[in-house]
Amino acid sequence: MDNDIRITLLGLGDMGTALARTWLAAGYRLTVWNRTAAKAEPLRAEGAAVAATAAEAVAASDLVVACLLDDASVEESLAGADLAGKDLVNLTTGTPGQARSRADWARGRGARFLDGGIMAVPPMIGVPESGGYIFYSGSREVFDAHRETLAVPTGTSYVGEDAGFAALHDVALLSAMNGMFAGVCHAFALVRNEDISLKDFAPLLTGWITAMASNLGVVAEQLESGDYTKGVVSNLAMQVAGNATLLRTADEQGVSAELLAPYMNLMERRLAAGHGEEGTTGIIDLLTR
Repeated sequence: MDNDIRITLLGLGDMGTALARTWLAAGYRLTVWNRTAAKAEPLRAEGAAVAATAAEAVAASDLVVACLLDDASVEESLAGADLAGKDLVNLTTGTPGQARSRADWARGRGARFLDGGIMAVPPMIGVPESGGYIFYSGSREVFDAHRETLAVPTGTSYVGEDAGFAALHDVALLSAMNGMFAGVCHAFALVRNEDISLKDFAPLLTGWITAMASNLGVVAEQLESGDYTKGVVSNLAMQVAGNATLLRTADEQGVSAELLAPYMNLMERRLAAGHGEEGTTGIIDLLTR
């Protein structure tokens, strides 16, 4: 398929290359640039135009997508480019504060700005059934103007005019993932040296985590209402008492409790402050400065 839509893509790491190939396969007129020029050559063979400089690449298209190493590399790469009249979509991983600053920086140079947080790994790009998507925030006009183009590599989810919201959603979900995998690591450590099939144990763990995740709506409702006792099934006092068994089991199995201890310490602090009838939602208050 051929079309007349032009895109410039800056950055050809694994993610950038995956994005490039999906746009090329869909018939878009793609110009690419990468600091290490050799990485662009396979894409040239697939139909991409290869720019010698970032400034040259920016000049080739009104839609400029950056998928670079970090926020500093975005500023460095675009230092000599004329951004006036361009729509800059930044898919470079960064913080909410960096996205907001980059939005101001882009507007100061005459560009409209949209930030993105990629909730996918490269093999998920271009595979609709993979479940991957990208959070977008910033200029609603830019998102609406390029919605179809941005949806080619993977799904899209616009989360607000605040340019920092895409990165914030990205990091919040990744933080939750890290906490989940901390528990997964502890669980596998407990059973790995016993006569237990780890392949049989894995679906049990998946099922349990999935079932417990259904409680997240209750947590959100408690936070919004301010009533941390609403819908509680296992209160904080019961859970703290039960932690002794978790810790003793870890000791018996020769497993460090260092992944569990910080969370348990927060539970004990909340209980000591007189909140035994709550669930664990009040821990969020302890984390918020």
